[in-house]
Amino acid sequence: MKIKQTNSGLAARIWFSTSVLVGISLFLYLPGNMGMTSLPALFITIFASLVVSVPAFLILLFFLSFLAKLQATWRVKYCFLLLVQLVITLLYAAIVGFLDSGLVNSDVAIDRFFNTMLPVLSVLFGCTLLSSFIQLKYIFHLFSGNTTGEGNYSDILFSLFQHTTKNNFTMETTQYESQPQSNVQSNRLVIKGLVTGGLILLMLIPTLFITQLINERQSRQQEVVKEVSSKWALAQTVSGPYIYVPYSEAGLDQNNKPVRIKSSLLLLARDLNINGNVIPENRPRSIYKVLLYKTALNLKGSFKPNWPTDINMADVDFANAKLCFGLSDFKGIEEEIYVNMNGEKLLLSPGLPTSQLDEVGLSVPININQEMIKGGLPFDMQVKLKGSEQLHFMPLSANSSFVLNSSWPGPSFDGNVLPNEREVTEKGFRARWNFNQANLPFGTVLRNEKISKTSLSFGVSMVQPADQYNKTMRSVKYAILFIGLTFALFFVVEIMQKKPFHPVQYVLVGMALVIFFTLLLSLSEYMLFDQAYLIAAAATVLLITLYALSHFKNWKAAAVFAPVLSALYGFIFVLIRLEDTALIVGSIGLFIVLALVMYASRKINWYGSTSRIAVQ
Repeated sequence: MKIKQTNSGLAARIWFSTSVLVGISLFLYLPGNMGMTSLPALFITIFASLVVSVPAFLILLFFLSFLAKLQATWRVKYCFLLLVQLVITLLYAAIVGFLDSGLVNSDVAIDRFFNTMLPVLSVLFGCTLLSSFIQLKYIFHLFSGNTTGEGNYSDILFSLFQHTTKNNFTMETTQYESQPQSNVQSNRLVIKGLVTGGLILLMLIPTLFITQLINERQSRQQEVVKEVSSKWALAQTVSGPYIYVPYSEAGLDQNNKPVRIKSSLLLLARDLNINGNVIPENRPRSIYKVLLYKTALNLKGSFKPNWPTDINMADVDFANAKLCFGLSDFKGIEEEIYVNMNGEKLLLSPGLPTSQLDEVGLSVPININQEMIKGGLPFDMQVKLKGSEQLHFMPLSANSSFVLNSSWPGPSFDGNVLPNEREVTEKGFRARWNFNQANLPFGTVLRNEKISKTSLSFGVSMVQPADQYNKTMRSVKYAILFIGLTFALFFVVEIMQKKPFHPVQYVLVGMALVIFFTLLLSLSEYMLFDQAYLIAAAATVLLITLYALSHFKNWKAAAVFAPVLSALYGFIFVLIRLEDTALIVGSIGLFIVLALVMYASRKINWYGSTSRIAVQ
């Protein structure tokens, strides 16, 4: 049966199959982000992919007309076709990266551009490469001029990487048969190199799904923390104590008649000292551990406000004054809270007379007068709270000092102000914050000022570090190094050993490298990340080394993989542990790796002369 394949027909086949694969990949990505899980959504994504890729079809049609007339073997033409497809996908990926990075701040635009472009390029070229393999039979018939219909798919795929074909089936044109052996060897290496490069990009596609898996596991961990914290107590922000007093002043109504306008004043402490001991508590939930805390706070201070000159003391209603104390979550109150003031022990009750400073808190009526306030009104109180994630304070005093002690060795000091003094050891931490009137944007008497907690609060975060997810995510970002350098090593060894490594075998090795990340992720949820990394890396290195031994049947060749891969995994581990110096160490390391590859391959005859390839 004769097969007549036209340029437009082949371009349409490649365009349609690639668009379908891209649409399916987009559909698989969308459920976790847009909730699109229905069958119509699949057709929508495929249709959108077909429409957007019309320019790619026109470019491909133009170059197919040129390649069909090129005087070269079908394998060389196929190599150029892959190159054209790579350029097209690179343009599309660059456009997507540009559109995405143009929506963010210019300081992070470049990072956003590459973080978007590289995954998109991997997916697009992977789908294109898979499509070209699917349409390989039609590509062969167009580029070779064979219209007899002879040869099945396996024979054509076999001829792509071999000098001759099976069963005496002629897979090349007469021009190919007349070419020198050196050109055949050179073409074979070029094609094999490009196919290997395409497989590297193809194997990056599963890493995108692993990235999504890491995000899902991290989200699950955060959900567990949020669930347990909501039943224990949420993050606490402590403010006060402060005194609420009603206040009225003369004014005019809508008819310009004199009236008394009722308002209130908040009196802040002149001096405030808070000493606290934070006790961490781990609560297991499923495979996760949720870090909670209890704290005992000792508060001492005195009230002696500096009255503004425009306030008439006769208009201040001291008889209805209340002492207020603010917090974030009532569930965190472990014991009743008393305040010692003016020789009385007063019990604070839920509820605040005003929401000017706090939405949640406690208060108690107090018996004070103008003389007491002018002479200074001391107080002290003991507060026992529990919470999760954070313990923050508000500096509501002219002069204040906050001291926290804890046995937790990994605090994160955050908020608006960092500690004046801090000491962090393996046995715990101690931190001190000091404030004076010059540090604060308000006085000790507040009228209608609305103070934002987020702009003034400070303290410490008590969060169980889930850095195994961050470290695993960072290791996935180095996937191209894992896969690229390993494939390059196999490529060089197969040339030196003169025993070809089939693309299917490259895919199997790539899958082993990809499964390393899932193994690392799962193990790190049950043990320390360093231990999980060691086990996952050792298992992967052993598997690939034994597989290389089974293929090359040579211990010397297989022995190359174990130290090289071990060094690679060790190098990536160092980069994961580093933070500030990761870039310079990584750059120097990659330069050394490139130098070693160039040195090891310096005597390989890439042109493939008829004489024995020098691989000393």
